[in-house]
Amino acid sequence: MKNTLISFTAAIGLLFGSCATLQLPTMPTTIGSTIDPTPTQTEIAGGLKDALIKGIQTGVGVLSVKDGFFGSPDWKIWLPQEVTNLESRMRMLGFGRQFDASIKALNEGAEMATSEAREVFVQAIRDMTIQDAMGILKGGNGSATRYLKQSSTATLTERFSPIISRSLEKVDATRYWGDVSKAYNTITGAGITTDLTGYVTEHALRAIFSEVEKQENLVRENPVQRTTDLMKKVFNYADQQR
Repeated sequence: MKNTLISFTAAIGLLFGSCATLQLPTMPTTIGSTIDPTPTQTEIAGGLKDALIKGIQTGVGVLSVKDGFFGSPDWKIWLPQEVTNLESRMRMLGFGRQFDASIKALNEGAEMATSEAREVFVQAIRDMTIQDAMGILKGGNGSATRYLKQSSTATLTERFSPIISRSLEKVDATRYWGDVSKAYNTITGAGITTDLTGYVTEHALRAIFSEVEKQENLVRENPVQRTTDLMKKVFNYADQQR
């Protein structure tokens, strides 16, 4: 009996002694956890900037390739209205080549400038403040792009215009436009005062903002498009607040 008791006691000791070496799984706890599904103001700003930068990268990528403007049914740049009013007549008089060359050059200039100006737009996005971001998050589709458009169009136009001007010179758009305007003036006796750089800049900015808005809305509507951790956290939170 005594030997049996000793053996039983030894077995119990062995059992509990071996337990000390087991790697037991730990249960998750939420007590004192630092994980919070609610984004901070800084995170909201960061998530919105990520979404807009993604939109710029994608939108610029669509527009800056060869025929990004010229081949687009939405964004192809035509000649200014005062010229197109007489386009059919001028083509009949033999100025079709000048028209075609001018249109092609305007679009090539916009494509080239859009590619060069990528960082101009990215910097404008980075300048967004936390206060701006808080009002944008729950603003619905396009609200971040509208903010960017309203707050940055003047600055972007100022910085984008020289890039457009250089690009138009490189593709001879100015020379082709000179041929068209000279022909127009000969036929009508009037003078064209169109600012070609301003004209193309306005069209290019409109196209870029539209493409950015399209990408922003994809991020808002489709979780798969949320490609950074901040975007996921911020827009998942926005989804829950709807």
